[in-house]
Amino acid sequence: MSAPRRTRKYAGAPSVLERPTPSAVRIAVELQPFTEAEGVAWPGARTARFYSLPDGIPAGKGIEALIPLVSHPVGAAELDLLPDLRVVANYGVGHDNVDVTAAAERGITVTNTPGVLTEATADLTLALILGAARRLREGLETATSGSWKGWGPTELLGLGLQDRVLGLLGAGRIGSAVARRAAAFGMRIHYWSRRPNADLETEFGAIRRDELRDLLREADVVSVHLPLTPHTEGLIGPDELRLMQEHALLVNTARGAIVNEEALSAALAAGTIAGAGLDVYAQEPSISAALAQHPRALLLPHLGSATHAARQGMWGLAAANARAVLEGREAPNPVRPRGGASLR
Repeated sequence: MSAPRRTRKYAGAPSVLERPTPSAVRIAVELQPFTEAEGVAWPGARTARFYSLPDGIPAGKGIEALIPLVSHPVGAAELDLLPDLRVVANYGVGHDNVDVTAAAERGITVTNTPGVLTEATADLTLALILGAARRLREGLETATSGSWKGWGPTELLGLGLQDRVLGLLGAGRIGSAVARRAAAFGMRIHYWSRRPNADLETEFGAIRRDELRDLLREADVVSVHLPLTPHTEGLIGPDELRLMQEHALLVNTARGAIVNEEALSAALAAGTIAGAGLDVYAQEPSISAALAQHPRALLLPHLGSATHAARQGMWGLAAANARAVLEGREAPNPVRPRGGASLR
């Protein structure tokens, strides 16, 4: 089914809209290595050109497809400068950078790239769980700073994972993949999700908790796997952190703004929880100094999908989504306005 076309009038619109350009695809310049590896031909002899965010999101007539990074804001103002736009094919599973409702109102399809980054992100989540549990940041600093005095029976004692409770916030693709890995380490799986996950319950005896506070109280490791929505922004704040056990760990590979970073820093400083493993932050690439300096905070620079296979696969999906819409077909991975849903 083709994306609906629409007409718009622009009273006093910027002059860039008056300059006709060939039908085109605009792609974030950071994706150029992947386009060269795959060699995508665009339907209807459309030309593909790259843009750089410092110059702003592209604007003008004739641009029918936009392939941005998840760090590129595409709101109503940007959409209004692209009167011929038909599809925003986001490079990433997240899409909170795009105003999906505004796009739908303008007949523009929004897509994402789920699935291909699931295993890579789950691997990194487990790495953060293990690293935070076994205090790898402190161990690395001790081993490389010249301060190590030799083996000692009480040095940097950490948390063993066997028979510990992994509390998943969200049990979709990535949460389920993390559960499979954690179960192999002998962890028990509890989860909080809008919908039951029968496969997790059958395969691993996972227990679903209706109340977030119950999961936070009982989990030894809390791992966040939720989309960022108005309902999940700041979901883990001071009150939620106080519910967690003193030896517990918080891991976030989803979206930074789901966790109140100031509250997390305070909880680590006070010993309310034992540690954290983070791959995402509310104001990327900025990381609060309190978190960056805390020895029990294991921090990574948004590496969840950073494998060759995952990143190339993401490009393949983004390109396939854009091509489908340009060819008048339904996109493989459309994103719908949430309509008030609180969890995926």
